[in-house]
Amino acid sequence: MKHSITKKITTIMISIVAGTVLLCWFINTTLLESYYIDHKQKILLDTFEMVDLESASGSTEGEEFLIRLEKQCANSNITMMIISSDRTIIHSTVGDDERLLLQFLKLIFHKDNQDTQVLKNTQQYVVEKTTDSRLESDYLVLWGSLQNGNMILMRSAVESIKESVGIANRFLAYVGVSAVVICALVIYMVTKKITNPILQLADISRRMTNLEFDAKFQSRGENEIDFLGEHMNQMSETLEKTISELKSANNELKIDIEKKIQVDEMRKEFISNVSHELKTPIALIQGYAEGLQECINDDAASREFYCDVIIDEADKMNQLVKNLLTLNQLESGSEQVVFERFDLIEVIQGVVNATAILREQNGIKLELSGRQPEYVWADEFKTEQVLTNYISNAIHYAAGEKQITIMVRSGEETVRVEVFNTGNPIPEEEIDHIWDKFYKVDKARTREYGGNGIGLSIVKAIMDSFHRECGVSNEENGVTFWFELDSKSQ
Repeated sequence: MKHSITKKITTIMISIVAGTVLLCWFINTTLLESYYIDHKQKILLDTFEMVDLESASGSTEGEEFLIRLEKQCANSNITMMIISSDRTIIHSTVGDDERLLLQFLKLIFHKDNQDTQVLKNTQQYVVEKTTDSRLESDYLVLWGSLQNGNMILMRSAVESIKESVGIANRFLAYVGVSAVVICALVIYMVTKKITNPILQLADISRRMTNLEFDAKFQSRGENEIDFLGEHMNQMSETLEKTISELKSANNELKIDIEKKIQVDEMRKEFISNVSHELKTPIALIQGYAEGLQECINDDAASREFYCDVIIDEADKMNQLVKNLLTLNQLESGSEQVVFERFDLIEVIQGVVNATAILREQNGIKLELSGRQPEYVWADEFKTEQVLTNYISNAIHYAAGEKQITIMVRSGEETVRVEVFNTGNPIPEEEIDHIWDKFYKVDKARTREYGGNGIGLSIVKAIMDSFHRECGVSNEENGVTFWFELDSKSQ
């Protein structure tokens, strides 16, 4: 194959070895001499700076400085001489001062030299590479002026590159270690590149046995492992697709069964609730109608009472049917919601006035917190229905101090209306169910005032059509029902 693993490994290994050898040869040939000269030059400059700093402070004659200087010259093979302006030798590292001075002057003025190369030239000093023709030796020479006006001359022998075994070996050691590390990293990466796909395939096959198909082999189609990975991916996709289709069909079947069961339960519950709500008024209407027919009581007061009962129960049935129709229209979305801007306080005041007689009959006090206009965006008629339900419930369930408080709280984008009434709290386990159709917390009390458990369901449906929130919370001495409306058009 064109991209065989064997060929790749062989080519990579040969390239690594050949590249390492060529790199070492190139570096050794082109950079070693420069490295050696730079190293020697740096030693001379460091020594010059040390002497220059001491000369500026006037402490060149101190014993401590002289010991450091001799140590530096001895360790670095530096010959040095400091000369005053009148050519008096102030300090020398060798015994034959006059001879050394003569040699320095020859080197400086290039007498009897075959080759001279200026390496660095500043106002304070000059560094040159020179060749002593008499000794046939190469030197690095630094000569210049110190800050105290004295002249300094330094020389260090430069051994032949071929003879500089120690420096060459140390330099090659650096290069060799780097080459070994680089080769080791490359070989490790290449090996991992080969073994990782194999381990990945092993892991994919293991996961496929457990019907897990998320992992896919990242194939580039270059070698045998890539081709194997592609086929495993195809097999994985085929198995996943088949199992997915089976699970989808099974899930749809379960959903259909659950929907059928749910619809049957809802149908049975609806029939049961409606039958329960209609049973009592129908029985009362039938009983009192038969009493009228049989003339059980001939006096006008009794007949009027019988008629009032019949009318009252018929009105309850009529109200139940209207509420069911309203709730059905809201839940189905067929009821049109007309958003308009209106004064919420005015609507609240209207509902409060409409329920005044009922509050007086029950001895209930009502307090409205807001009196200033509060404009909102909503369906005014449906908002009135929500307020009517909340306030009616508060009237019917008010107990203790028999106090109702309506609070209007303004927010940045919404207005929150809270209707509080004193009385018994709603059991916590029943709070989530009070919005369900026909659900009654206190069935006897609800029946007493003619409720049918649909009012709060209508409230919830209306607020859902507004896309706003409503809720209820138990307080220390009563219950608070609330809802929110938009105070902005967007």
